[in-house]
Amino acid sequence: MTERPAFDAFVSARIEALYRYAVVLTRRPDQAEDLVHDALVRTAAAWWRVRRQDDPEGYVRAVMLRLLLNRRRRPVREDPVALPPERAAADPGFDAVDDADSLELLLRELPARMRAVLVLRYVDGLTEAQIADQLGIKVGTVKSQASRALNRLRAGTPGATVKGGRHG
Repeated sequence: MTERPAFDAFVSARIEALYRYAVVLTRRPDQAEDLVHDALVRTAAAWWRVRRQDDPEGYVRAVMLRLLLNRRRRPVREDPVALPPERAAADPGFDAVDDADSLELLLRELPARMRAVLVLRYVDGLTEAQIADQLGIKVGTVKSQASRALNRLRAGTPGATVKGGRHG
């Protein structure tokens, strides 16, 4: 149990950032909480190995992404609620994302893989090769998914595509 204090310190320091990342991926705070929890449970089990890597947070984010993509393959029962739960703490980073309502509505309609590619590229700042490696797809697929997702966002409607020149 000598690993426990190091894991607890990591979670305390990075929990808000991991939650914001999960909200961007899932589009729903309740699902984001579950995703962070599940990823941290898996990470805790392997913490002795994870903490020796250069980027433990990157590892947790990769686990979150894999969990999300695997969940999309299985049907999920949703229980909508009338009012969203209150936030535990004020977080200016989350508020900045939360205020971008129109963009958030468009992102919400993107398929999971397109959304994941955009998040990994523009939130995490990964290269196309790194994204391809993390998602287990080809670099060309990353490029096409990003291009299609950006076209949909530029068009302002989730199902629309922009005709004409190359966007990227």
